[in-house]
Amino acid sequence: MKTPKISEAVVRRLPVYLRFLNELSRRNVQMVSSQDLGQKLDLNPAQIRKDLAYFGEFGKKGIGYDVGYLIEKIRQILKLDQLIPVALVGAGNLGRALCNYNAYLRDNMKIVAVFDSSPEKIGVQINNLTVLPMSALVETIRELKVRIGIITVPAFEAQVVANQFVEAGVEAILNFAPVIIKVPSEIRVHHADFTTELQSLAYYL
Repeated sequence: MKTPKISEAVVRRLPVYLRFLNELSRRNVQMVSSQDLGQKLDLNPAQIRKDLAYFGEFGKKGIGYDVGYLIEKIRQILKLDQLIPVALVGAGNLGRALCNYNAYLRDNMKIVAVFDSSPEKIGVQINNLTVLPMSALVETIRELKVRIGIITVPAFEAQVVANQFVEAGVEAILNFAPVIIKVPSEIRVHHADFTTELQSLAYYL
């Protein structure tokens, strides 16, 4: 039997479900229905059931979903049940903010190395990380088995950084630079462009 292709929209909704389920868990809520999830997340309950059904039967009709069990399963689907080392290039304001935020996350996806090309930033401490020179990127990423790279450099530097990530062997890149980067097809790239998002919001004003 052919496995159905999971759309990107479904994958992007899973972390939303997980975040809310974690909130329920902190409040000691043990069961939740798709109706409750839909109401709180402003989503169609049928869509939620369909999304989860792509990966298995996690709920019981008329009862709902066991919160702890569903958290465990979604974490497994997203591969968050294993350590995922992340490297960041660009120790400016955005890079620092991401490192500071990541340091307090109770998650297996951790920024384990930070790089920058500026002599003024190399050697600076950000939480428990020391900013490393770009010349150390490939060796460090391979040594730490980094799987995801984050780019927070100016647009004109982004492609060079992406090329180094590719050389080092990362499997995915989150790009905050306002430019399209080109990488081999087997490497997944997500773009997080604040300017584009703000400009598209302006249409709805």
